[in-house]
Amino acid sequence: MASSCAGGIAALTASSMIGCSVKDKGNPPNIIWLISEDTSPDIGCYGNELVATPNLDRLAGEGVRFANAFSSNPVCSPSRSAFMTGMYQTSIGAHQHRTKPAVPLPSHIRLVTEYFRDAGYYITNSSSIDFEKMGKTDWNFKPHTDKPFDSSDWRDRPPGQPFFAQVNFHLTHRIFERDEERPIDPDSVELPPYYPDHPVARRDWANYLESVQVLDRRIGIVLDRLDEDGLLENTIIFYFGDHGRPHVRGKQWLYDSGIHVPLIIRLPDGSNAGRVENGPVSLIDLGPTALNLAGLPIPGHMQGRPVLGPGATARDYIVSARDRCDMTIDRIRCVRTQQYKYIRNFHPERPYNQFSRYKDFFYPVQNLLTVLHERGELNDVQEKFMQPVKPREELYDVVRDPHEINNLAEDPAYSSTLVELRGILDRWMDETGDRGGEPENMQILENEEAARRQRYEKLWGQRGLSPDIAPEDYLTFWEKELGVAE
Repeated sequence: MASSCAGGIAALTASSMIGCSVKDKGNPPNIIWLISEDTSPDIGCYGNELVATPNLDRLAGEGVRFANAFSSNPVCSPSRSAFMTGMYQTSIGAHQHRTKPAVPLPSHIRLVTEYFRDAGYYITNSSSIDFEKMGKTDWNFKPHTDKPFDSSDWRDRPPGQPFFAQVNFHLTHRIFERDEERPIDPDSVELPPYYPDHPVARRDWANYLESVQVLDRRIGIVLDRLDEDGLLENTIIFYFGDHGRPHVRGKQWLYDSGIHVPLIIRLPDGSNAGRVENGPVSLIDLGPTALNLAGLPIPGHMQGRPVLGPGATARDYIVSARDRCDMTIDRIRCVRTQQYKYIRNFHPERPYNQFSRYKDFFYPVQNLLTVLHERGELNDVQEKFMQPVKPREELYDVVRDPHEINNLAEDPAYSSTLVELRGILDRWMDETGDRGGEPENMQILENEEAARRQRYEKLWGQRGLSPDIAPEDYLTFWEKELGVAE
């Protein structure tokens, strides 16, 4: 399966030498990662005309937009563990969300930022636009350094020192922040076919899209701050989501809605402005790409690869992996090419819709599906997610079937594709040392479950509800909470 983006990457390689050229002038480029939570490409520049995102649209117009970027895991802590090291989370034992106590990193694995610090960079991490507050890390490992960041603000650095900054935005994580300046009519949203067309589903989806708009506004504040400091002309800007949208069949799942993320990289010399790259890219490629653009060597152990700059290479596919999410135990792997998605369920005996305290509490559509399933009011597509078991293998033509509804794994016409992708996954698991099959300490999990149960009992109490509330009554709560009750 030859990648159709190979020519595009080669063109970028020829013209994206900013890292070396700036470094040769004795003026190393600054690097900034703008990271949003739980964000799919539901953005204007990715084709969603309902959402107003002028700052991200402008960033894409001045940079390179990657149309097919994917996280290596569909939930925050394993995904962040991976892109902060340039390694698959399954290779370094950071694949279970969340791991307590945090696992020690293998001795030769370091944070991407440590290589920049060695090169003289000042390292920062801020929480959204509050530059006095340290930003999110949420790694499943303990780094080798006790001080991974020098401060929360690049303005704290000595004059003239280059910086590597992370700005972490809580948006678009739940609970959604509504956009009072530009509300979105729930009747105008396009729901995926696996969602019932119901006022609760429409309002919840519209609230998510509004939070994308609020996110864009805050990203604009950071971009203005860079401009105010006179840094735009020597700063390489990355924007990306840590994984997909926080909706049923999105976050925590290996469908595109859970792993497809926005990725934009703006080079300060304006080269390749407005370019769109369609080939598959993984978030584990971010660290190698940043090092490459800064003219720094890429450690040989990194499994990510540079997608811009000298020696940039193209991928034919990406691999993503889901393991335990909080206390919901599962193991799933996928291979995603430009046309196909192969998914392997290692626990087909477990339902898609396993109990999750997090989703049970925060996802109104989770509750809606339960109620409509019990009423017998879901259609065949919506019922698939509510079945007591799942297939061992799934295969989708994501070009013809972008919502991944029609499983082709048993269709003889696709048997050669199935065999090819199955083989790719087998080799990947062997070559990368996939540790997903290693047993966990059940006593630690039992202790964590007790702590989570206590936490959520408190959260339910704050709503004046019980975790044992009947689904019908909880749907009534959501209808009132979302303002759609008749």
